[in-house]
Amino acid sequence: MLEQKIQKLIREVAQQEVMPRFLRVGSKRKSDGSPFTEADLMAQQALCSELKKMVDCPVLGEEMSSAEHRRLWAESKNGLWVVDPIDGTTNFIHGIPHFSLAVALIRDGQSQLGVVYNPLTNEMFHAVKGQGAFLNGQPLPLRHEVPNSLKEAVAAYEVKYLRSGTLATRMQNLSPCASQRNFGCSTLDWCYLAAGRFDVYLHGGQKLWDYAAGALILSEAGGMIGTLEGDDFWNEKHIFKRSVIAALQPELFEKWIKWIRSNQ
Repeated sequence: MLEQKIQKLIREVAQQEVMPRFLRVGSKRKSDGSPFTEADLMAQQALCSELKKMVDCPVLGEEMSSAEHRRLWAESKNGLWVVDPIDGTTNFIHGIPHFSLAVALIRDGQSQLGVVYNPLTNEMFHAVKGQGAFLNGQPLPLRHEVPNSLKEAVAAYEVKYLRSGTLATRMQNLSPCASQRNFGCSTLDWCYLAAGRFDVYLHGGQKLWDYAAGALILSEAGGMIGTLEGDDFWNEKHIFKRSVIAALQPELFEKWIKWIRSNQ
């Protein structure tokens, strides 16, 4: 099965290209100021080379240029691989043990398959559209307890990406949730939400490779996704940068999105 081949590939790339460089590699800055390392480049090269052999369609990697991203998207009529070779590069550079490798296959503008791997915990999250979401073969979510209100919920968010200063201030000072977390790895944020480790999620602007695998994993786990703009999450107009409002449980999602939109 395709998802099994991808899981095997990601695990091998993590073992061969990423983990040997953990705490042993320097970093540089891209034109947008974000960091990258030799590990990012080597992992992306290895993934891109092998993915095209599995399904012959373009491969879009985070470490490519914006112009290349848009060209590949325009050529993706028969499908598009989306690769984040190391999500949480800042964590990786600083020795913080929380980062992942992520791969998604997009067709007709939406993810059809997604895999996210945390090599430090050996946690492999994956989903195929219409077939459910899994962690190391166990169906998600792992936790089924539903908080009765936002006051009991654990939220994941980072206010610096919120374009609304009003919302950012209120999230900091008047958060309706019991507590909040920000671990610096968006792909794992989605998976933690799908597993029930988080209850609600908010992000002001994720790149395609940040959400392509995770959004499918959450959806297949039964979660719900909206946006700050109020449009369809897979709206192609915002495909390269997408805001996120999400929750695992429908009851909590309605409360969460209502609070956010009333405080924008």
